[in-house]
Amino acid sequence: MTGSGEQTFLFEQNPTRVANSERDALLANPGFGRVFTDHMATIRYSEGRGWHDAKIGPRKAFDLDPSTLVLHYAQEIFEGMKAYRLPDGGATLFRPDANARRFRNSALRLAMAPLPEELFVQSVRELVRIDRDWIPAGEGAALYLRPFMIATEVLLGVKPSAEYLYCVIASSVGSYFKGGAPAITIWVSENYTRAAPGGTGEAKCGGNYAASLAAQAEAMQEGCEQVVFLDAVERRFVEELGGMNVFFGFRDGSLQTPPLTGTILPGITRDSLITLARDMGLTVREEPYAIDQWQADAESGRLTEAFACGTAAVVTPIGKVKGREHSFTIGDGGAGPVASRLKSALLDIQNGRAPDPHGWLDRLF
Repeated sequence: MTGSGEQTFLFEQNPTRVANSERDALLANPGFGRVFTDHMATIRYSEGRGWHDAKIGPRKAFDLDPSTLVLHYAQEIFEGMKAYRLPDGGATLFRPDANARRFRNSALRLAMAPLPEELFVQSVRELVRIDRDWIPAGEGAALYLRPFMIATEVLLGVKPSAEYLYCVIASSVGSYFKGGAPAITIWVSENYTRAAPGGTGEAKCGGNYAASLAAQAEAMQEGCEQVVFLDAVERRFVEELGGMNVFFGFRDGSLQTPPLTGTILPGITRDSLITLARDMGLTVREEPYAIDQWQADAESGRLTEAFACGTAAVVTPIGKVKGREHSFTIGDGGAGPVASRLKSALLDIQNGRAPDPHGWLDRLF
């Protein structure tokens, strides 16, 4: 098989797949990221041959040589997306073409072989169709999909790998934050930054998340659920949370979110919310917003709500902000009306309860 277009996936059924009764018990309360399906999709890449050996097979451990490049030089990228159960029993993906495009851009930034976008979407579709019984029902439940790619050439040398393994695994999930998190408290990181101009901030690679963990641990020590990062140059402007984009809502009904200048991940949920907000007649500005201005606007009442967003957490209200030099409550400390309205609108489309005017759903069965 060559490197472009769709391919035929060979299928090997997992001989030790989970029994129906055990699966149903797991789906009753899956939590987030701990319950996995029976199968995974894999495709290999090698220079001179391109993408080949497309398979859907049993979910199992990788056998990696200790000198495999990814273990030493971190050539690794991933995506996060979901399959949703529809009211009629069918299932759908949400904007998989956008995930495929971002995955390709991440690969190019990390000097990795770009996976054809149609092959990315095909791999996800194939896996969901086979593990369809793992899609949980209920509000906030979904099948979380994790496509990722790693450098697999066996070599100790700093260079782009000549071989890659692409894989998709799936996890049945409920709410990202325990208890549903009516509003979270976030910690302003002053000691750490997430990304700098010219870096990998707009790529979805593991290194970005590894760099955020010390700050996230600090946030948790301070009694906060998440950390928010400021820009690396002036340490003034709000960029994003540890794993989510952020929006600010004002008394005049407008919204603002930091612009995509290369240091912020271009979130698909972020983009969808901007579109839905404008559909509702709201003004949305993509402009820098300073942390001191955020506090001043919250204290004056000009800012009435703020919320984070991402595939995993969907829309999560921010109630309080804490830091060495900052401490303030946003609105009444709970969910604001715009965040609630946007979350309902997005979930209704994703779960097939409302019309899909933008053609975002990709029905599977």
